[in-house]
Amino acid sequence: MAKNKQKSYYDQLKAEILAFLSVNIERPYTLQDLFTHYDVKNKQEKALYGMLVEDLLEEGKVHQVDKGKYTVDVNANSVVGRLDHVNARFGFIRYDDTKPDIWVNADDLKGAIDGDLVKAAVYGEFYKKGDNPEGAVIEIIERGRKEIVGKIQVFGNYALVRPDHKNLHDDIFIPKDKINGATKDDLVIVKIVEYPTKIQQGVGEVTEILGKSGDNNAEMHAILAEFGLPIRFDKAIEEEAAAISEAITEEEIKKRRDFRDILTFTIDPHDAKDFDDALSFRILENQNYEIGVHIADVTHYVQEGTRLEEEALNRATSVYLVDRTIPMLPEKLSNNLCSLRPHEDKLTFSAVFEMTHDGRLVNEWFGRTVIHSDHRFSYEDAQEVLENEEGDVLNPITEPDEVLEKYRFPLHTLNHLAKILKKERFRNGAINFETNEVKFKLDETGKPLGVVLKIRKDAHKLIEEFMLLANKKVAEFVFKMGDKRHETKDTQNSEPHGGPFKTGTPAAQNSPTMVYRVHEPPNPEKLQNFANFAGRFGFSIKTDSDKTLSNSMNKMMAEVEGTPVQNVLEQLAVRTMSKARYTTEPLGHFGLAFEHYSHFTSPIRRYPDMMAHRLLQHYLTASPKDRNKVSHDEYEKKSKHSSDREKLAAEAERASIKYKQVEFMSLQERRTIFTGVVTGVTDFGIFVEITSTSCEGMVRLADLKDDFYEWDRNNYRVVGKRTGRVINFGDTVKVTVKGTDLERRSMDLELVGLEGKSMPASSKKRNNRDTSSSRGGRREKPSRTAPKSSRTSSKDKGKRKRK
Repeated sequence: MAKNKQKSYYDQLKAEILAFLSVNIERPYTLQDLFTHYDVKNKQEKALYGMLVEDLLEEGKVHQVDKGKYTVDVNANSVVGRLDHVNARFGFIRYDDTKPDIWVNADDLKGAIDGDLVKAAVYGEFYKKGDNPEGAVIEIIERGRKEIVGKIQVFGNYALVRPDHKNLHDDIFIPKDKINGATKDDLVIVKIVEYPTKIQQGVGEVTEILGKSGDNNAEMHAILAEFGLPIRFDKAIEEEAAAISEAITEEEIKKRRDFRDILTFTIDPHDAKDFDDALSFRILENQNYEIGVHIADVTHYVQEGTRLEEEALNRATSVYLVDRTIPMLPEKLSNNLCSLRPHEDKLTFSAVFEMTHDGRLVNEWFGRTVIHSDHRFSYEDAQEVLENEEGDVLNPITEPDEVLEKYRFPLHTLNHLAKILKKERFRNGAINFETNEVKFKLDETGKPLGVVLKIRKDAHKLIEEFMLLANKKVAEFVFKMGDKRHETKDTQNSEPHGGPFKTGTPAAQNSPTMVYRVHEPPNPEKLQNFANFAGRFGFSIKTDSDKTLSNSMNKMMAEVEGTPVQNVLEQLAVRTMSKARYTTEPLGHFGLAFEHYSHFTSPIRRYPDMMAHRLLQHYLTASPKDRNKVSHDEYEKKSKHSSDREKLAAEAERASIKYKQVEFMSLQERRTIFTGVVTGVTDFGIFVEITSTSCEGMVRLADLKDDFYEWDRNNYRVVGKRTGRVINFGDTVKVTVKGTDLERRSMDLELVGLEGKSMPASSKKRNNRDTSSSRGGRREKPSRTAPKSSRTSSKDKGKRKRK
């Protein structure tokens, strides 16, 4: 036993020396420097430290740069990643989705702020914060933000701007001559002139005044600016869009396959303005069904080399806030030219499928087309057709009987086929990630009057399945072009408008460049953590294969439906999975269980779809020797940019939802008691989601006056030290709103009751809890600051402060 303790102590000291040298890299250090820093005086201790350094030398973790002088290879003991400054006291360096993030104390950020690309030293195995290795920033490689958004407070000779972003924790100082007309409580955009350091706050200049804090337009513009998203189009972009002709010439129509005489319709939200997909339906002579998935031909209008193209790439996606859409393309294109409005001829890019009644795919065809939509359905309209066999029930439609008669069979048939496609996906291992979507009822000023959950019905799923089919088959088609053995005499170019392409062909080798939407399998460690967590609620998540994982995840999703923990477990399951992204590598889509998948069906609002259209058209028309004349690196760079912009847009959307949720709760009567579910437990508070509104707030442990509660991180709960009272993740609780902070989009709650059967923890479990991570139980570690050697200059001493 003593031997093990000695080994642990030895390893601890070795890790401490490595951590010290990793942080203090401005010069090499001698053994005497280490003796001075660690106050080592007797011969035995000096000999031990000499052995420790020798071990590190043999392991290659420390290098001798001169006789008796040691340093570390910064590259060997460091990572490069983005700082996520999640808390005023610490942050994480996120550098690899498959590895734990690096935990960094706020004192060790070296002036880095949230979003910066940094190089961080990693201390070693001994230094961990929970499951995360500990480290320190040693270099700021690239600043992630040039501007910040916040509310200004003006004083006599200066002003302070409090950033809106929850991960920016310090005010920005504004000199008097840089306030530029802003007044108290204005929301402003500030250009950062001097970035903060450990001892000095950042300095900025007001560049734009968005409006008063609390004004809906100002707040939504502030959210867009906060994430670096555009608010409006430049005049030159609008003018270029306005100059595009709306005429469709006969010459252009002759180049395309004509679907104008075939029954075609759109199904979209009732308030949609841009319709980028339509379905056509007809019965062939052999009694099979021909289903056309017709997508707006955006790249016909947005040509490469134009300002419109450059702007679309820069934005990469439309942004959907609670009360508005910030489109990727100007309104002339998004709501007019490219929108598949009813009773108008429109240019489209189509995937056309021949299917049997039992859902078998017989033939497929891809190419440019022209369509004429006969009718525009809202989801509600289409759902009524699916749910009602007869009767005058289609109130929003002007001629309900005629519409019902005309569309009953096509919609019911498409719904039948969609269910077959969905069943096949799940049989192949797809995972059901249907989470609740929050929608708001707003008045004309943007004030939230109510919160509702969007319910997905068959009409939504019908459209989704055929969009998935088109995206999948486009990706497969391009991938298989790398092996020409699959071609038949009925290939795309054998007919004027392209002929059917046979399915079931062998996989391609050296496939052409394509933009794929990929979703990689989850990190095994994260997955196991989630499986252990779900197991505490009685759900068995099997991780031994993709198929058993998907089956057990889907079973859990079905069983939690309608329970208090449904939303929580669904969200945690989604977070456990890898993030979907764009790349030119055909890595497959784990969640959908597709070997190849692209985004083809929404080019009005997604730039990757525009890239997919251009690439597909190139491969359909180019000669075999010209097919590979595509810059793989260029498309990979654009794919990475699109993924990054998509992430920012999603964060902005969540921020706008959170703002409206907090605003809505701030309007409720005080002392109203709400039922909620515990969605998170930390060392400083309990997160609770209010069931009726899906709004989340925090009950701070310091506000629980009946006892002193400690965090039991291993068991996802807090435990009262005196009473043994337990509050678990997933418990149903009663709360009131203590306070709301619209600037920080946060809400404090007060716990007034605990439902369920949470019993006091047994004495045995209390004794076994992980006290190192309980509140007040933080492990102390030796200092890693540089030694105060008398043989160095005062200038060097100033640099030796811990970084």
